[in-house]
Amino acid sequence: MPYTLTEKTGIAPDDVQHWNSVLIAVYGASLLAFSPVCGWFADHTTTRRLPLLLGLVALAGSTVMLNIGTSIGVLIAGRLLQGASAAVVWVVGLALLVDTVGQTDVGQSMGYVSMAMSLAILLAPLLGGIVLDNGGYNAVFAMAYALIGVDIILRLILVEKKVARRWEPPEEVADLGALSGGTGYGATISERPATPDGGDEDDEKKSSDLTVAAPEPAHVQDPEKAAAASSSTNTKNNNTTTATTTTSPPPLPASPTAPQPHTSLRYRLPPTLSLLTSRRLFASLWGTLAASILTSSLDAVLPLFVRSTFAWKATAAGLIFLPIVIPTFLAPLFGALADRSTPRYLTAVGFLGACPCWVLLRLVTHDGLRQKALLCALLALLGVCQAAIMPCIMAEITYVVASKEGRRPGLFGRKGAYAQAYGLFNMAWAGGALVGPIWAGEVRDGAGWGTMAWSLGVLAAVSAVPAVLWCGGWVLEKRDREGSGGDGARA
Repeated sequence: MPYTLTEKTGIAPDDVQHWNSVLIAVYGASLLAFSPVCGWFADHTTTRRLPLLLGLVALAGSTVMLNIGTSIGVLIAGRLLQGASAAVVWVVGLALLVDTVGQTDVGQSMGYVSMAMSLAILLAPLLGGIVLDNGGYNAVFAMAYALIGVDIILRLILVEKKVARRWEPPEEVADLGALSGGTGYGATISERPATPDGGDEDDEKKSSDLTVAAPEPAHVQDPEKAAAASSSTNTKNNNTTTATTTTSPPPLPASPTAPQPHTSLRYRLPPTLSLLTSRRLFASLWGTLAASILTSSLDAVLPLFVRSTFAWKATAAGLIFLPIVIPTFLAPLFGALADRSTPRYLTAVGFLGACPCWVLLRLVTHDGLRQKALLCALLALLGVCQAAIMPCIMAEITYVVASKEGRRPGLFGRKGAYAQAYGLFNMAWAGGALVGPIWAGEVRDGAGWGTMAWSLGVLAAVSAVPAVLWCGGWVLEKRDREGSGGDGARA
């Protein structure tokens, strides 16, 4: 993109950092706006394939605009369309994954998604730089067209789980549902505990309690009929060997005026708004926002920083992302650990570990072998932290939806709310993609690389707090339950 801005649109070199950050932020804004709409649409369609195909076609169109655009206006329009198409692909793709693997192994599966996401975000500058230097400008976009074409072919041959069930014998269909552990597009509620710490929020528990109707007084019977019934009952009691005290009386018919069960307002809200009332989900969304800010900040400023500090060309500037990319192969391992324990501690440790790494980046100030080695080492540690954070956060969103469905089956309807939940995830990620480049770019231009580094370190440290408190459930839940005789409260 810096090459495009200088060579094709005539932007002055001094303004490249500003417009590069603007284009990344425009993409984030579009992603933010379209994600909830795409989530609602995906949960109200009969198939996941059609929205995916539409999103990929829009992605191809946006890539063409970025390829042929020679003005800043066309580039901005292309980024807007690219963000909208990415919203469809991300939201529907994650919902399709949960439909397929269920909740028992969702953490490990999200680890692979997180690995792929990090590889894509961080390898893009590397591949773009190498191909640009050796193949030219159009060769970079030819690579993008090839990837989109392969993805469209894969969507066309996709067989969704609900379709595959039609080909299975009834007993195998039941096994598929039990193994998937999902709700929505054809699965049962998870056999996995809805939350590693034993439940969702206390305010959900309290508001989900139903008001029990008071028992109705017995209907007055005709005296002769009552006597006959009593005589008949005594005869039966004399002829049976089972004590009558063990037999429960038949339920009384409900009175038309009996009080009806009361449902909290939060359960009458649309699924997206209902999900937003969960503090546990809010903690996950905050973690997503922070992780996106940290990732997109590097994406926006790192290539320009190494070019100005070390005088590196496009290929070398792209290679600087390798130390971040390599640790992302640990993401499936961290996701599997979250499946078997709780996402709380991995998420918190990831953010806390990222804090000193960001602060120490301010020590990289000039050209030199030691400076380059220090930068690569810090970036590698940041990659490990990112690999620990993302699969845990992404899996936690599934756990929250499953917990709500488990407490109130049918709360989100027959098709569930996974696409809408991941629409919120995508909104949070898009918000970070919008804020991160502006934060990093403007702070670096105005106050310098060092100030940018420590300010992002503070963000990482602060983000560990909600992760400790609410990821996997309220941290004091077990203690609250013990102190209140089993009916714990959550703050």
